[in-house]
Amino acid sequence: MKTSTQAAAAALALAAALAAPASQAEPRQPFPTRSVTLVVPFPPGGTTDILARQLAHELSQQWRQTVVVENKPGASGTIYSEQLARAEPDGYTLMLTATHHVINPSLYKNLRYDTRKDFTPIAEVAAVPNVLVVNPSFPPKTAQELVAYAKANPGKVNFGSAGTGGANHLSGELFKSMTGTEMVHIPYKGAAPALNDLLGGQIPMMFDSVPGVLQHIQAGKLRALGVTSPKRSAALPDVPTLDEAGIKGFEAMAWFGLYAPGNMPPALTRQISADVLAALQSPRIKEQFAKQGAEPGTMSQPEFARYVDAEIDKWGKVIADAHISIQ
Repeated sequence: MKTSTQAAAAALALAAALAAPASQAEPRQPFPTRSVTLVVPFPPGGTTDILARQLAHELSQQWRQTVVVENKPGASGTIYSEQLARAEPDGYTLMLTATHHVINPSLYKNLRYDTRKDFTPIAEVAAVPNVLVVNPSFPPKTAQELVAYAKANPGKVNFGSAGTGGANHLSGELFKSMTGTEMVHIPYKGAAPALNDLLGGQIPMMFDSVPGVLQHIQAGKLRALGVTSPKRSAALPDVPTLDEAGIKGFEAMAWFGLYAPGNMPPALTRQISADVLAALQSPRIKEQFAKQGAEPGTMSQPEFARYVDAEIDKWGKVIADAHISIQ
């Protein structure tokens, strides 16, 4: 009898242990109960806008509430960022923006918000690797040969970009800083004219997104020396990362993040982040993002928050070292 009693007690204890995780699970907030606004602080048609509309469609299906995408461009995303910083932190107003968000605090000296304190990082939505490309007539055939060439010709190697302070420009400045080379930045009014001059041989090199230059690499019109991501690009499997190519620790991804106003309730933050990560794993999102050369984000919310802080520090140092400022 004693044995059967002990067995029954053990069974009850086991059942309680198995039930504990479910009973301790965080209760889901009643969100959303109405439409959600997702603001893109850039004009329609760009990569950020395209990714936002794809994510909005997926979240609308998941939440069974409309997710409305609004474009409110201006000053590299800073105009709407200021508005979001003062919005109600209830989850109904979100912002999907690009790497500019962590670059702007060091680039603009008179921002009327604190990027670290006035926003709640929700999730990394996507990342797009850049690639260092050169004109085929340019002598260096590897990243190490480029470093040696630039050191032998200080101030005589130019690199183009889509404009001062953009991710592609700062990728070049990071390269200079990490390799101890002296090269000259040539800013253009957009990626297209810079790429045209690179193809024509007016400039020897630039950093650009993999989708933007892939066809030219495949056609032999450009030579790829390395991708800027931590791992090789699926679109360019034979091209090493710059870390593999000898520029140890080099990483300069173009990435896109989702933010809410600061002081968002932690439980709601975790819930929206989990919903976004679930949406990013859908086959449809993966297929649509791949067309933009983008990989869906996988970071947890705490990981993304730490990543944002680290990126602010990294680009702040690059901008300070290069003495770049936009008033």
